[in-house]
Amino acid sequence: MPKARLKIIPLGGLSEIGKNMMALEYQNDIIVIDAGLMFPEEEMLGIDLVIPDISYLVENRDKVRGIVLTHGHEDHIGALPYLLPQLNVPVYATKLTVGLVSVKLKERKAFSGAKLKTVSFGEKVSLGQFRVEFFPVCHSIPDSAGLIIQTPIGTVIHSGDFKLDYTPVCGEPTALSRLAQLGGQGVLLLLSDSTYAELPGYTPSESVVGETLDRVIAEAPGRVIVTTFSSLVSRIQQVIDSAAKYGRRVFIVGRSMSDTVHMAIELGYLHAPEGVLARLDELRGLPHNKIIFVTTGSQGEPTSALVRIANQDHPQLHIIRGDTVVISASPIPGNEGLINKTVDTLFKQGAQVLYNKVAPVHVHGHAAQEELKLMLSLIKPKFFVPVHGEYRHLSFHGTLAELVGIPKENIFVLEDGDVLELNQQSGKKTGKITYSNVYVDGLSVGDIGSVVLRDRKMLSKDGIVMVIIAINQQTGKLVGRPDIVSRGFVDTTESSEMIEASRDLVAKVLDHGGARPADWSYINTKIRDTLNKYYYDQTRRRPMVLPFMVKV
Repeated sequence: MPKARLKIIPLGGLSEIGKNMMALEYQNDIIVIDAGLMFPEEEMLGIDLVIPDISYLVENRDKVRGIVLTHGHEDHIGALPYLLPQLNVPVYATKLTVGLVSVKLKERKAFSGAKLKTVSFGEKVSLGQFRVEFFPVCHSIPDSAGLIIQTPIGTVIHSGDFKLDYTPVCGEPTALSRLAQLGGQGVLLLLSDSTYAELPGYTPSESVVGETLDRVIAEAPGRVIVTTFSSLVSRIQQVIDSAAKYGRRVFIVGRSMSDTVHMAIELGYLHAPEGVLARLDELRGLPHNKIIFVTTGSQGEPTSALVRIANQDHPQLHIIRGDTVVISASPIPGNEGLINKTVDTLFKQGAQVLYNKVAPVHVHGHAAQEELKLMLSLIKPKFFVPVHGEYRHLSFHGTLAELVGIPKENIFVLEDGDVLELNQQSGKKTGKITYSNVYVDGLSVGDIGSVVLRDRKMLSKDGIVMVIIAINQQTGKLVGRPDIVSRGFVDTTESSEMIEASRDLVAKVLDHGGARPADWSYINTKIRDTLNKYYYDQTRRRPMVLPFMVKV
């Protein structure tokens, strides 16, 4: 009897940066890899976050055996508070990742019944017909894992986010010997990180940043403010090490940063000598050249500590001339404008600002082309699917796989919602599941659809015109002239003639000879069509027209 096929279904992270999520399905078993979020794009007006659409998993919830996490970054764990209430399955991850997920669930007061299971490297977890083993990879956060997934038709390897750093600050280097061993035994499929597939060469080691930070902290005449992601534990460790060396004290600013640091110290991922970490109330009287602040805000987020400090909106801290600010993170695509604005504000207040363009104060956590080629050469998979990246990154990675000898017909560049089916000999895309973005806006999850976004876009571009008409309840005739109010469309005092003319136009449209009152939906449509055409002819703009009827 022929064996069943293995289905690979990306639910996020392919053709975009963020909201990484992948489902593997074999007969009656599904496992899910990662559950991340994505920050909204510019046209997603008012949206806070974007998360994967899990309707396929909810429909097949009796098959879902568990969620396996590769590491603790937002784009891999951030959707869990929103997804777990709908899909309460066990979540498997390494110790630090479990710690970060707990902080996240607590922060959102999201879900108290989560089944979080801690897994060590080398440990095997059975999930239905899948057996999953975690192996260490180097990334910009400790305890990052790749996955070795034994399936009934062969071995699947998922790289997680990785780079090859032979001198990592925290954690173990990528387990190349284990991957080479598996490559020798035969690997069916490799799913590998494509985020920096455009970049030639190698990614520099994390230790390069340590040297720069050390020099900055040694030479800074006043206070030093280092801003980074709260999950970048290795960077925080480098700051603490340099502070201890030069007799400075470290103040952690911002709630998410404090929560993460406390959790990382408790679990043994951060080590601070006695007396280096201090509370903000111990600041008074300390010389400026003995102070380091570590804050969030490396992406210019409006509510973050650094941005509030820059805007003189922070209750305890403000910039003092002579401060040195180090922005130790790369901008997430789309955030460049926010970051530049923050940097400008800091410079205006007399701070010296160091960021990646002017000093090596950050290295990213993803493999460049030579490392990706090495991974492919070691594992020698039969089939290859590039993951994590926009379409061009996936395409570049597919080309690299061809260069190292993987046949073109065995390389599959997928997008979210595609279904790839594999057996031991061949693979093919067999269709697409219904899939769309799920928007988080305030407390609502998934209630905001494309119609609401279209309306918001329309309102933000051309404004709104409200038409208030009074109609006699008995006769259906217009009482008085219609009233027109506009916001964000035209200045009513300057364009009063046009507004008056449009009032006459509406009155004319409604002055029908029939004795019976006309249907409201007919009146509504007629007013909209008439005014849309008139305003477009006059202004070449299309405001949203909202008629209101008052019966008198």
